[in-house]
Amino acid sequence: MKFSNSLIYWYLQNDRDLPWRRTKNPYFIWLSEIMLQQTRVAQGMAYYLKFTDNFPTVFDLAKADESTVLKMWQGLGYYSRARNLHYSAKQIANELNGEFPTTYKEIIKLKGIGDYTASAIASICFNEPTAVVDGNVYRVLSRYFGIKTPINSSAGIKEFKTLAQTLIDEAQPGNHNQAIMDFGALHCKPQNPLCDTCPFADSCVALEKKLIKELPVKEKKIKVRNRYFNFLVIKTDDNKTILTERTGKGIWQGLYQFPLIESHKSINKNELITSEEFIKTFPKETTISLFNKKEIVHKLSHQHLYTQFWVVETKKSSEAKIEWIDIKKYPVPVLIANFLEEYQPKK
Repeated sequence: MKFSNSLIYWYLQNDRDLPWRRTKNPYFIWLSEIMLQQTRVAQGMAYYLKFTDNFPTVFDLAKADESTVLKMWQGLGYYSRARNLHYSAKQIANELNGEFPTTYKEIIKLKGIGDYTASAIASICFNEPTAVVDGNVYRVLSRYFGIKTPINSSAGIKEFKTLAQTLIDEAQPGNHNQAIMDFGALHCKPQNPLCDTCPFADSCVALEKKLIKELPVKEKKIKVRNRYFNFLVIKTDDNKTILTERTGKGIWQGLYQFPLIESHKSINKNELITSEEFIKTFPKETTISLFNKKEIVHKLSHQHLYTQFWVVETKKSSEAKIEWIDIKKYPVPVLIANFLEEYQPKK
């Protein structure tokens, strides 16, 4: 209890004025927690405000089409979060009459919600004493208790969850959970933590044993896969282009892209236009030029995409049905969004 008391005392002096802190509405807490997974508060804030403005209730989000939701999510990445959010909003609106589940066991059944998010919502909105464990919590607990079990191992996940649960203040679990997350984000930071002013300095194992930089421990990362993308940016004489929706379970599901030729290595213009896929797509005369003179490397969690944008000018194409003037209405990966900001097609 002493740990929790010190933590909450720190929190009450240092808590951030964030819009989702001013409510106990589970819909808004849910939105904020999903958005802030893999995303810093500074980046997620604008998206949260935009979402709550456009979708003030779970019914509004449920009624929106997926393409609109993905367009508003554009730039946040990890788009499965948005698809799952939309799916669960429809489930809550249509099957639960708009009533958000009130217990951890029921909340975690919603698509896209795991232990961390269910614990956050249950504790903050419904005062259920279930501990959150995210990257910030792993860091605080591993340093304070000197735990070297890898945080991304099954043993580590179980150990840290059990420990976090023993520490929670059952009288105010929401404050406790928000306190430990904020403490990790603002004070016990990954780099240059504020040990000199830390309320736990006299009992922190990592500080005493000079293990701050070594903790928390992570098992070796999954090997990164290199992929080589060649986007064909079609422009017809009547200012039309081709965008197709990505399907399947890979990256960018539900987002739109230009026709794509994926190669085994970086290729030049001659290798591109003599490829079977290019010839099949453009049997007629075309003018082709490379837009980005230097390959763009777009880094995802387990993939590095080496990307080239090839501008393909052709008189007509029966598949080119999208007006250039409308292209920014479509949800696209940030890689393509950045290209569209730079590329100015000739009139």
